[in-house]
Amino acid sequence: QVRLVESGGGTVQAGGSLRLSCAASGYTYCMGWFRQAPGKEREGVARILSSSGNTYYADSVKGRFTISQDNAKNTLYLQMNTLKPEDTAIYYCAARGYGAVCRLLERDFGYWGQGTQVTVSS
Repeated sequence: QVRLVESGGGTVQAGGSLRLSCAASGYTYCMGWFRQAPGKEREGVARILSSSGNTYYADSVKGRFTISQDNAKNTLYLQMNTLKPEDTAIYYCAARGYGAVCRLLERDFGYWGQGTQVTVSS
């Protein structure tokens, strides 16, 4: 069982930055960030393979967001720069305990955080 606790959401003006954190309890093979905007389906933002640090990003955030992991603290981060109003959403941390692949697919992740609101004003 893995418990995920997110923090770091808030309101920022367009062009600003925020950093999200996700503290995990237990072993994680693959971790990711997803988001859900009002009236839209949840979408993948970025994922990281815990053992190697290999990362993958959705095209919409590539070059602006950075996913990272501090294995000593068992904490996942999402540094978000040059934020846009369309980045406004509830952001969720997700984890996969074990597996053979690490993909940015919602169905691959069995553990989810409670979500944290990110609002970008124009």
